[in-house]
Amino acid sequence: MTDTPKLSHNETIKTKSRFLRGTLEEGLAEAATGAISEDDQQLIKFHGIYLQDDRDLRPERAKRKLDKAYSFMARLRVPGGVLSAAQYLAMNKLADERGNGTLRLTTRQSIQFHGVIKTNLKPALRQIDSVLLDTIAACGDVNRNVMCTPNEFAGPVYAQAEQSARDISTHLLPRSGAWREVFIDGEKVTAEPEAEPIYGATYLPRKFKIAIAVPPQNDVDVFAHDLSYIAIVEKNAVIGYNVVIGGGMGATHGDAETFPRVGDVIGYCSVDNAVAVAEAVLTAQRDFGNRSNRRRARLKYTIVDRGLDWFVEQVNARLAVKLEPARPFKFTDNGDRMGWHKGPDGLSHLTLFVENGRLADVGDWRLKSALVAIAQMHDVSFIITPNQNLIIARADAQAVAKIEAVLAEHGVPLRGSVLREAAMACVALPTCGLALAESERYLPSLITKLDALLAEHGLDKQPVTVRMTGCPNGCARPYISEIGFVGRNPGKYNLHLGGAADGSRLNRIFREDADEAEILTTLSPMFADYAKNRRAEEGFGDFVTRTKII
Repeated sequence: MTDTPKLSHNETIKTKSRFLRGTLEEGLAEAATGAISEDDQQLIKFHGIYLQDDRDLRPERAKRKLDKAYSFMARLRVPGGVLSAAQYLAMNKLADERGNGTLRLTTRQSIQFHGVIKTNLKPALRQIDSVLLDTIAACGDVNRNVMCTPNEFAGPVYAQAEQSARDISTHLLPRSGAWREVFIDGEKVTAEPEAEPIYGATYLPRKFKIAIAVPPQNDVDVFAHDLSYIAIVEKNAVIGYNVVIGGGMGATHGDAETFPRVGDVIGYCSVDNAVAVAEAVLTAQRDFGNRSNRRRARLKYTIVDRGLDWFVEQVNARLAVKLEPARPFKFTDNGDRMGWHKGPDGLSHLTLFVENGRLADVGDWRLKSALVAIAQMHDVSFIITPNQNLIIARADAQAVAKIEAVLAEHGVPLRGSVLREAAMACVALPTCGLALAESERYLPSLITKLDALLAEHGLDKQPVTVRMTGCPNGCARPYISEIGFVGRNPGKYNLHLGGAADGSRLNRIFREDADEAEILTTLSPMFADYAKNRRAEEGFGDFVTRTKII
């Protein structure tokens, strides 16, 4: 008799996977279905790919006794979110030829391609590989895309942070050659026996997320990730990082043992030690994370169950240079710096509003075509922000005028309303299998109504962070927004209030299962109270917390 908990099935899948190969090759060659086996559906995530289906079509296809309308979603690995113009054009072409004709900017500074059918999957990944990009570890029980306060061209501090993001991403990348073998050329990269020196054969208990912020901007939401770094700057140079661990947004409705959590600042490290710290935190979680219950497998639960001090001891024991006491820092907000900004080299950078990250042509609003025209005309960079917007970087004086003209010709405004610019939504329906309610397709219309309410009370210029997700997984980080909507049922959302404007505090549930009418009637008197009784510079989340509305 033993008290050792039984491992989850995913652990068995990983153990038997031959370093993430499984039967993917055979499954992708099977022409009788657009799907792959359930075990391979878990493995393919490690390669940045999800199997999905169009849920809008499910009822009709079921009635006709047809298989689900399966397709794949592929997600890029882009540390810091930076793409060249040539890479962007290649990804746009891929979306048209292999996907659903749109690109989706994610909240982790990446691009998702939806609607890639099975026969298009390998050609799509080969197109990605041809421009020196990949999808490795964009999903799965590994370190995912490393986020960073965007725009390495804005000055030396940002370039240093960007380099740290790339260094950490490269160091923590799985060593398996399965991605190239299965999807690209079909040949083993090496004849030597494979090993994963950092991950081991069973990788991590669950996904792992890393972000780097440069104060005063907390645009990456450093307190929402497993591991984050806060740049400490002196004399226009990053001298080191405060280290934050144990954040995470995921939860499960009705399961009190799951919850969102903001991370803890545990110390300071030099720039040179940042990679070693990342490995130490990740391997401690590898060794002590919960491999029996995947709902409790994230780092935040390891810390809650074993204690923060205990975990910090485990980290320091793995470091040649121990963590030092944290240094002072201050965040002011977690939004993007919208509009044009000039860098120290005289080049200009435009942070362009992209509603919910969707790059598409919709009626007179032809954003996707405009970006293609800009990429073809100018040697600029495209940088995905953590708030699902896009920076067009490195534009000279002549390019600035031409870029503005192209955007105007295509009906693309440089800015949205203050509220709309601070809003984010996950994809949700129709493609996400976890979605309980709409998100991306619904939030724009709700923002229009909330904008009108704020204008009634003279608050139309007041920034308020609004986040919406179709389920409690928290991909759009709704639990740290001033107003959060978490899908509960079709047309119904849990209304969360009270997050801090700088992303440092969790909000709380104020009302469960609220429909649109209930949301508006609940928030309207709060906006009126806020307009009348707020303190100078007080954000809405701080106001509802101070006045004990929540």
